[in-house]
Amino acid sequence: MGPLSKQNQHYDVLKRECQESRMLFEDPEFPCINSSLFYRNPLPGRVEWKRPGEISENPHLFVEGISSHDLNQGEVGNCWFVAACSCLALKPYLWQKVIPNWKEQEWDPKYPEKYAGIFHFQFWIFGEWTDVVVDDRLPTISGNLIYCHSKSHNEFWSALLEKAYAKLSGCYESLSGGNTGDAVVDFSGAVNEPINLESGNYRTNPKARDKLFSDLLTVFDQGGIISCAITASPHERELRLPNGLVKGHAYSVTAVKRVRLGHGLLAFFKNDTIPLIRMRNPWGKHEWDGPWSDSSQEWEKVGIRERANMGITVEDDGEFWMSFDDWCQNFTDADVCRLMNTSLLSIQKVWHEVVLFGSWAKHTEPLRNRCGGCMNHRSTFLQNPQYMLDISKDEEQVLVSLQQRDMKIHRAHGAGQSLTVGFAIFKVELNRKYRIHDIITQQNVATSTYINARSVFMRKTLPEGRYVIIPSTFKPDIPGDFMLRVFTKQDTGSVSLSLRELHLDKPRVKCWSSFMGYPQMVTHIYVHGAEGLENQDRTGGADPYVVISCENSSVQSRVQRDTRDPVFDARAIFYRKNPHKPITIQVWNSNTVKDQFMGQVVVQASLKDSQDPQTLQLKRGREMTSASMPGLISLRVVSSTELTAM
Repeated sequence: MGPLSKQNQHYDVLKRECQESRMLFEDPEFPCINSSLFYRNPLPGRVEWKRPGEISENPHLFVEGISSHDLNQGEVGNCWFVAACSCLALKPYLWQKVIPNWKEQEWDPKYPEKYAGIFHFQFWIFGEWTDVVVDDRLPTISGNLIYCHSKSHNEFWSALLEKAYAKLSGCYESLSGGNTGDAVVDFSGAVNEPINLESGNYRTNPKARDKLFSDLLTVFDQGGIISCAITASPHERELRLPNGLVKGHAYSVTAVKRVRLGHGLLAFFKNDTIPLIRMRNPWGKHEWDGPWSDSSQEWEKVGIRERANMGITVEDDGEFWMSFDDWCQNFTDADVCRLMNTSLLSIQKVWHEVVLFGSWAKHTEPLRNRCGGCMNHRSTFLQNPQYMLDISKDEEQVLVSLQQRDMKIHRAHGAGQSLTVGFAIFKVELNRKYRIHDIITQQNVATSTYINARSVFMRKTLPEGRYVIIPSTFKPDIPGDFMLRVFTKQDTGSVSLSLRELHLDKPRVKCWSSFMGYPQMVTHIYVHGAEGLENQDRTGGADPYVVISCENSSVQSRVQRDTRDPVFDARAIFYRKNPHKPITIQVWNSNTVKDQFMGQVVVQASLKDSQDPQTLQLKRGREMTSASMPGLISLRVVSSTELTAM
């Protein structure tokens, strides 16, 4: 399936119409008027919209290919976007997606009649590739491009790409202020992981710093995109520091490398390396002037061949190297965008991805409200959308990304701020099928940060089990749309992840319910663990698990290896048609040939029973008077006739 066409403008159709009428394209959806330029701050000069042929005698989309050095920032504060473009230029498989059939879009001096003044670009917008058409009229003052421009006067790919992105955002001024990671996601569909270099112990903990460098090296080598910045207060924005770096300014990372020190064969055999990182200032000038800067004496430690391979240039072109230690000490934030390989045809490790879309929607009826705010609002938090996640491996690294719609297009109307959003993950009953209505013993295993950013990311290792992810706004009653992406790393041919939204609050009433019965009570059982179980092998240990049975269904916990005092941490929920029938909790020992019974308890789970945690003696049979077996089991049972009580 091809990309969506923005505003139903189809590039091929429009171009053919222009060629047949011998008229250059003029975009009615993004006209050459002031409202396409700004909504608040007029430009300092008389603006003329000119086509590339009116700016340069020999215009091209690309001059000598595409390079991160092509881009220079213009009069709008979108260094974040230009930094993302610099990163994009390093990745042919990405920019050829963003700039589709670029050879066909290039000027052809042999067939000037084919030129129609129309271009198109593709962006990954809220989960779908979207094709955006623009005409080639670009805003200029005194014959010079106002906004993003290339180093070569006759190269226009960056200016046209910026115009398409401005069209998506409403106008050029809407691009003032943004996040490089967001633009990279729009160029690639990547997953953005923000990293705070100040709070992550990277400045003081060498092991944490080494681990971070190793991670960034892997991301970069696998085609990922990295950017960084130094946090600035409002009065410090774009303040140049004595060391040459600029606060409140986005830099693109153009290389991550362990550089070999020494000269000749001695360097080869000694294998002494230093971690370095290379960046580019979108201004095309102003560089770091500390250790490992262009002309610093540190480069004397590196052999001539190694320096040549690294492309060291002693000029103020905006690109420079730093030691990774200095990078961590001077920069405060980084955006690490991973390109998630989900191809089943890949011979490398791939990620399994599930994408779901949802909304925070207000409703006066609590059971239908989906706009409950964060956990600070306990009475409404569980009214938010809920997504059930099953992990079938013993342990799985899970990546969760919550993304809301881009709000820049609303800036012209006095809005445009991202909602403050986040999510929580709960470990729930192994057999849960319906929405959570009360947190009884469900464990909150992770809570993301809540931030007014377009996306929130979390990496978490989860053991086998069932979980519920609850995304929310920070405050209740704030509507919005979101996209939830969950990734797990897969072995060849296996899938250990399933994710679906929980819609129902309780079991449906079906046409045969009057004959087969309908639940009269709901019971939640939590089995914490057991102690003092009977020896089951020669080493004096056991491999116990617990089975919780009610009516015709049962739930089995994971096996706990080599212990007589297991922690089961097992939860089950039952919707009971016959509340008078008791619930049985049995302990078994896992065995290769035949599992061994280790004892059981039977609970009535009636409304009269205590809801407090309790410890019970294991029995051989179902009766209270039956013989005891070694071991105690600790559990909690909660019941209610209100099926939406838990």
